[in-house]
Amino acid sequence: MDSKDFLHKLLQTPSPTGFEQPVQRIVRERMKKHADSIETDLHGNVIVALNPKAERKVMLAGHCDQIGLMVRHISNEGFVYVSALGGMDIGVLHGARVTIFGEKGPVEGIVGRKPIHAQSADERDKTKNDIEKLWIDIGARNKKEAEKRVAIGDCATFKLGILDLGNNLICAPGLDDKVGLFVAMETLRVCSSKKLNVGLYAVSTVQEEVGLRGAATSAFGISPEVGIAIDVTHATDNPGHENAKAAPCKLGGGPTITSGPNTNPVVGKMLKDAAKKAKVPFQPAPSPRPLGNDANSIQMSGRGVAAASIGIPNRYMHSQVEVCSYKDLEGAIKILAGFVQAITAKTDFRPM
Repeated sequence: MDSKDFLHKLLQTPSPTGFEQPVQRIVRERMKKHADSIETDLHGNVIVALNPKAERKVMLAGHCDQIGLMVRHISNEGFVYVSALGGMDIGVLHGARVTIFGEKGPVEGIVGRKPIHAQSADERDKTKNDIEKLWIDIGARNKKEAEKRVAIGDCATFKLGILDLGNNLICAPGLDDKVGLFVAMETLRVCSSKKLNVGLYAVSTVQEEVGLRGAATSAFGISPEVGIAIDVTHATDNPGHENAKAAPCKLGGGPTITSGPNTNPVVGKMLKDAAKKAKVPFQPAPSPRPLGNDANSIQMSGRGVAAASIGIPNRYMHSQVEVCSYKDLEGAIKILAGFVQAITAKTDFRPM
């Protein structure tokens, strides 16, 4: 399996929050020949390590969970009602194709909506949507027939699939954050043929979408000196972004490197130095507040961790048509691999 095949397999495997096991099996299978050790902890995080006996430890985190749905009710007519797993954008659910992952296998369905002809003026103008009013139609004639295929508590995602767009762009549901997971694992794979002065831990974290939970538990278990989260970040190069005073973030312009209270200044500088040495473009990502990704939890683990975050520009986040650039993924891997290899016994991550 080459790198692109690995990414595509991740994207075509369901992993809604709390149901990440299928994608974690792919990670373990892919990484077993590149790692010195692989562990799945009690939370479900997959921890892939190089040089685990080293005293100094660097953790790279990419969360494997994606937003999804959970079945909460089946009507007498056979329609399926759901609740959100993570920050689902209800506005993009209307008319969406979805897959429910039942015990007997995947069940295809569509999210129904009252036709515009039958909507009142208020319904047409309403911009806020309520997931309680949405239903999934799986083609069942009644409740009994539906219950043969799905059950209360089953999970669902947007119908998974990959679309390659122009200019080296990829479109798929779940790019948030399977691209970050991909970068973390590919960085370790690249480093597996290099001599390192640190132990390197690439972690496929769980349950980021419901509170950065997997990063908190895995960081506690590893107790790293340095922790870097790789996650998607909002691209500004499309008509949906209207804040002209925000830091520009373009697809294909390179990964972002954070600065601010959630970023250790030494780590931040070394990441930029690694980018320059590798001749990889990068984009600044100033954040005056703690980040909304795994770096937030990692930084506060134990006695504190020298943290930072690498961002992959992403259009249409938390929809079924997220878009990223292959070029930015390649750049992020080169930056992180260069950063890890640049750490020496004399490297001091304490802000001075």
